Amino acid sequence: MSWESWEDTLEAGPGAILKRVIPILLVLVVGFGVFGYVAGWFTEAAQVAKEEFGPRASLEKYEWFKDAASTLDKKRADIEVYQSRMKMLESAYPDMGRGKWPREDREQFNVWSSELAGIRASYNSLAAEYNAAMAKFNWAFANAGDLPRGAEVPLPREFKPYTGGDVP
Repeated sequence: MSWESWEDTLEAGPGAILKRVIPILLVLVVGFGVFGYVAGWFTEAAQVAKEEFGPRASLEKYEWFKDAASTLDKKRADIEVYQSRMKMLESAYPDMGRGKWPREDREQFNVWSSELAGIRASYNSLAAEYNAAMAKFNWAFANAGDLPRGAEVPLPREFKPYTGGDVP
């Protein structure tokens, strides 16, 4: 295109100008739109990476693991306490069936048994959540095996569900 062709277009009037300018504007708008769309993907990817793998996110996830592990340890200790209470009560009546125990002891045993079942269910639920989180790739930093300064014991890779018998 030369200046002369533009001069001819100007002389031809507004319709000729629009016929030449609209395709150029259309190409520019589509080009900027495609560029913006593609750039948005990279921007969003960077934002997600920051949210999932940034220092603040890593600290929050590590703290969640520490809190969950401590809660699981507490629940395991509670299970042991309830089991020892129930064994002591059973040992008070070695040759008697529970139906022959005094009513208040039967009721207490049933209360402890119910509370123990609730703690076991709660333990299993949190252990499943812990294990699922530990298996996610964006939480994999907790699997690295490196300990932060001051830590002596690594986080467990998984907690086994409580199925009865001895405490896991």
